[in-house]
Amino acid sequence: MGDRWHVEVDRSVCIGSGMCVNHAPDAFHLDTARQSHPREEDRDAGEQVLAAAEGCPVEAITLTLVGSGEVVFPPEE
Repeated sequence: MGDRWHVEVDRSVCIGSGMCVNHAPDAFHLDTARQSHPREEDRDAGEQVLAAAEGCPVEAITLTLVGSGEVVFPPEE
């Protein structure tokens, strides 16, 4: 069994670009106000979800390891 990520979208930061949906349509959707939502808060780690987080122009997506809470994205500076 691999890593699982907790996926959060800060909707106060989200600008509704839809890049997350383009990268990972199975993981994200936009509501009628064009705000991003994860389809599942906890999901298996995957390249598409990471690409969605990395591709968000305002870094509104946070990925953490389920259980430990260790931050996967955005990277700590």
